[in-house]
Amino acid sequence: MTWIENHLGEWVVRHRWGIILLTVPTILVCAAGITRIRISNDTRVFFGADNPDYQKLKALEHTYSREQTVDFLVAPRDGNIFTRETLTAVAELTEAGWQLPRSAAVHSITNYQSMRAEGDDLIVEDLVPDPNTLTEAQLERIRRKALSETGIVDLLLSRRGHVAGVYVGFVAPQDSPTPTSEIAAHARRILDDFRTRHPDIDIYLTGSVIMDEAFAEASRRDLFTLGPIAFLVMSSLVGISLRSSYGTFSAVSVTVLSLAAAMGLVGWLGVPMNAVSVGAPVLMLTLAVADNIHLLTTMFHYLRHGYSKHAAVAKSVQVNLKAVCLTSITTVIGFLTMNFSESPPFRDLGNIVGIGVLIDMVNSILLLPAMMAVLPVSTRLSRARTLWVNPDRLADFVIRRRKPVVYAMLAVTAVCSLGWFGITLDDNFLMYFDRSFAFRRATDFMIENLRGWDVIEYSLPSGRSGGITDPEYMATVDRFAAWYRQQPKVVHVTTLVDTFKRLNRDMNGGDERFYRLPEQSDLAAQYLLFYELSLPFGHDLNNVIDVDRAASRFTVTFESMSAAELRAMDEAAGRWLAENAPAHMVTTGTGLSLAWAHITARNIGSMLLASLGEILTISCIMVFVLRSLKFVVLFLIPNLMPPFLAFGIWGMTRGQVGLALSVVLSMTLGIIVDDTIHFFIKYLQARKVDGLTPEEAVRSAFHTVGSAIGITTVVLVAGFAVMAVSPYRLSEEMGLMCAMVIGLALLVDFFLSPTLLMRFDREDGKLAAVREPQMDQQVSCL
Repeated sequence: MTWIENHLGEWVVRHRWGIILLTVPTILVCAAGITRIRISNDTRVFFGADNPDYQKLKALEHTYSREQTVDFLVAPRDGNIFTRETLTAVAELTEAGWQLPRSAAVHSITNYQSMRAEGDDLIVEDLVPDPNTLTEAQLERIRRKALSETGIVDLLLSRRGHVAGVYVGFVAPQDSPTPTSEIAAHARRILDDFRTRHPDIDIYLTGSVIMDEAFAEASRRDLFTLGPIAFLVMSSLVGISLRSSYGTFSAVSVTVLSLAAAMGLVGWLGVPMNAVSVGAPVLMLTLAVADNIHLLTTMFHYLRHGYSKHAAVAKSVQVNLKAVCLTSITTVIGFLTMNFSESPPFRDLGNIVGIGVLIDMVNSILLLPAMMAVLPVSTRLSRARTLWVNPDRLADFVIRRRKPVVYAMLAVTAVCSLGWFGITLDDNFLMYFDRSFAFRRATDFMIENLRGWDVIEYSLPSGRSGGITDPEYMATVDRFAAWYRQQPKVVHVTTLVDTFKRLNRDMNGGDERFYRLPEQSDLAAQYLLFYELSLPFGHDLNNVIDVDRAASRFTVTFESMSAAELRAMDEAAGRWLAENAPAHMVTTGTGLSLAWAHITARNIGSMLLASLGEILTISCIMVFVLRSLKFVVLFLIPNLMPPFLAFGIWGMTRGQVGLALSVVLSMTLGIIVDDTIHFFIKYLQARKVDGLTPEEAVRSAFHTVGSAIGITTVVLVAGFAVMAVSPYRLSEEMGLMCAMVIGLALLVDFFLSPTLLMRFDREDGKLAAVREPQMDQQVSCL
């Protein structure tokens, strides 16, 4: 490594044109894969194939069906659904729902299947057969009928009768995605046409298909809006920092080429982008600039001290090579630990950024110096290139005020530690979208006016084939439904036993006294057979009853609930079944909402283990570099404090820690160690090579790398701050917390690290912890 350090810079300068002519075409070939990148809009990419909650959901869908929906919400401005005009509009929308690609069922109040008996026959017909011909008396009769049906109220119709829903279902083949983009586009055309023809009726569009498309929209917004903003911010900061047009051009060019190569490889590898991994370009753009700034500021430093351009380029490579490689490796380690995440999109993000960092590392030590050796750069720079603070004055302040600095840091730590008591591990995936998304506004309207969004589902087994008509089974399911209807935030319970009650009533002349379960199994089976034979297309019970008629689907719809509330509700339901149902009926819930509720808790546990492994790995690397356990401990303290402080501040301000923040520790740890590495290595060089005292070595480290550390931190904070303005909460929270951690890391590196070194490294003129002569080579970088 020493020989490479001493000669690589000269080799790069000597072969500068060859490096450029070889590197740039190679990068362009890789970048060509960008055209092959596709964005996934399947929300289920957040669940790994081995996720037990996802497996349970797939098992339920295999038994019944996987249903995705487009939900139209109709809200007449006069507040009354039961007018000829509004019911006609609902009927038109119901008919239009059948025109959507792959539609398998359409449900609304107009085609709700009303039943009546005529002799021995069961007549099943639409609740509203022809809205245009209805009299006022008929409208009132339909209103009373609709508002009395449990299968309508809080599902197809609001309790006040002021909002109605038209739900279009799409049954997707197992393991085959529904073409949500095509369906969503068609649904929006229907929406626009409806608004044109019915200006007095408000209409909203939501549903699981629209949610999938909202994830895709969030991906596009982050990719095509935040990406250009980040590029402009990074370019401006680099230009302000370096104050050199050619230096800025080189840094930005190398950064863009590294980004293009990494994203091109993603396209060639066929890895789809998703709502999380689309943040990779902004992250790579931000991280790539940091190494380039270190190399360029060092080169300008030597230019100011009389070096020729080529000599300054070669010297910059020599003194930065080890530090650049080491910081890149630790950053890659941090992002690769995201492979321990329970959620595949975070694994993709870590792998993509890791690839980008490695590519930029190679470009930083080969392509960037080659470009600077070719471009015209002034060899007479009149002023130091410091972005915002004089590092020498900062060093004097820290050395003189070391005790007050330590006391201040202890006080801040104590205050921030109180914030940890305010942290709750919770999430709500509906809130991932802010109200700039039409999906979020429509869903909020639905929750406030019609029905809930979160769903828990059960497959309740009867224990035998045909057992769903067993009186004991039906009674148990009915008691379970009654218990659930008494729970807070429950909006609607959909169960087969309600259909049996309707059949029993309507087969007995509509007498409400018979709105109860049939007392004989064979009578219930006969009713069910009559009913199924009378149902029109799209209204069958295949999504409610399994093939053997041994189990039935039980669906509970809630208001918008947090992950903790959903988990608690499912646990309470499990306890009720264990205490009140036969052993063969005891089960736990499933559903997409519940799978989301569990993934945050699972991810936090796995990422804490990953972070521990990351800390141990980085510690082992630093033992080799620093050759002292004491200095490794001193190195770890300023790198563990920033996340601790940041989460404390988060606990005092926001409190809720969800899926996005579960990966922040692993992600940022590999980043914040970079500046500490630069500072420690320069300090050790001053102690061992130059024979300086601890105070003098601290001052030397500030003088040499203080400006670069400050500049790179500002760049990193700015890059993550760009993510923090995303309308998509996963990106927003991740960006905000990472910016906070990195900003705090700068304060800790500048104020705590020097005081620790001066306190615990007290042998004057010698480095007590290092005895080996080869340490000269270990610290002879930056």
